[in-house]
Amino acid sequence: MIEFRIVEIFESLQGEGYNTGMPAIFIRFAGCNLNCAWCDTNFRQFTRFTLEALIAKVSEYKSKNIIITGGEPTRVKALPQLLLPLKNAGYFIAIESNGLGKVDALIDYIALSPKFCYQSHYQKIVQPTANEVRIVTENHRDFIAFCQYIETQIQAKRYYLSPCEKDGAFNIFDTIKLLGKINENRLDNKWLLNIQSHKLADIE
Repeated sequence: MIEFRIVEIFESLQGEGYNTGMPAIFIRFAGCNLNCAWCDTNFRQFTRFTLEALIAKVSEYKSKNIIITGGEPTRVKALPQLLLPLKNAGYFIAIESNGLGKVDALIDYIALSPKFCYQSHYQKIVQPTANEVRIVTENHRDFIAFCQYIETQIQAKRYYLSPCEKDGAFNIFDTIKLLGKINENRLDNKWLLNIQSHKLADIE
């Protein structure tokens, strides 16, 4: 029997990145291969769902968009067995990943979030393409170099800096200051500001 460890399933609006405002069903998987200090998910607490129960739960919601997140969803070995029936049912499927695992080909939209605090883990890139890259800002002298390295290693349409939230406070000033430095003397302004607007709007 196929089982999935699920932290939560809910319907809301995408609160960050290019698809901000998109209605979606969020499937948050348990388990992660990192342990970031600012993580806002208790990925060790979960409920077990069979494949059939999970699909039935998803079908209760109206949206035809799904965001697979975590934890770290690329670590879910049975994920392809969930993706196929969802695709056959006509869902648009996006994933949010830390970029340390290979993303399944059935995924329609890839958002990768490499972590500077684990920069040594990204010496070998296994997922070299994405629709967008979001990096949480850390005030460290090597942070810009890490962002520039990721830009050369992961081909994406958009690159974002995301303010880090700790105890309800965001390091927005540091983020926009670093954003200016990354885009300095460039004509493309490829790096953009990403705000977790769902937290400002007080929605899930």
